[in-house]
Amino acid sequence: MVTVTPSIDPRIADIAPGFRAISLIVEAAPLVNPQAGEAALARACRELLANDAAWAHAHLDAWSHVFRQFGARPNRTPCSAEALRKRVLKEGSLPAIDPVVDLYNAISLRYAIPVGGENFAAYVGQPRLTFADGSERFDTMKAGEPALESPEPGEVIWRDDEGVTCRRWNWRQGVRTRLGADAQQMWFILESLPAMPLHALHEAGDALRDGLLQMMPEAKITAALIEA
Repeated sequence: MVTVTPSIDPRIADIAPGFRAISLIVEAAPLVNPQAGEAALARACRELLANDAAWAHAHLDAWSHVFRQFGARPNRTPCSAEALRKRVLKEGSLPAIDPVVDLYNAISLRYAIPVGGENFAAYVGQPRLTFADGSERFDTMKAGEPALESPEPGEVIWRDDEGVTCRRWNWRQGVRTRLGADAQQMWFILESLPAMPLHALHEAGDALRDGLLQMMPEAKITAALIEA
């Protein structure tokens, strides 16, 4: 089983006290029920339009506050969960992309929680949540072409030894570690603030694990709670 040991810069606690996350590691297996991801996404969209968790808006507001603490403007670059939910509320649904991506987007919608999915085989070293100094490299796409950019100094980033894997905490994922259903080593991070009850965070992690096992019953999955 691959070992993933994400670390959190102690300074994160200054801008996001009480931050905690579920780290979920997956040794993938053949996809038996790939349609489960798209079905979960469609169901999550319907549920969002019909109902919502009592704490959902407070959790997203808390993320907006944290983003402002490190200089981001959440109205332009919101946390990933809010960006997904805005699209559903505007368009009524989200298009299917990939079975695994559809599944973790569904969990993000259902629980109003940023969920990141990474191809861990593409990592160089271990994931680290920290503040950028502005010299790091972030691989992305611009006008349909591969491009490199750097985060702003002081920006919160996920990174490995090679460079940035996700900008503005959980706003935009890089290309190098992007996850798809063909990945053999998967790492997921479900990120929450105290406005989200701890039991709901664990429920979200369990729902992601159960959905993955529905798609690939032979997968090996481990999960752990990490805190700032």
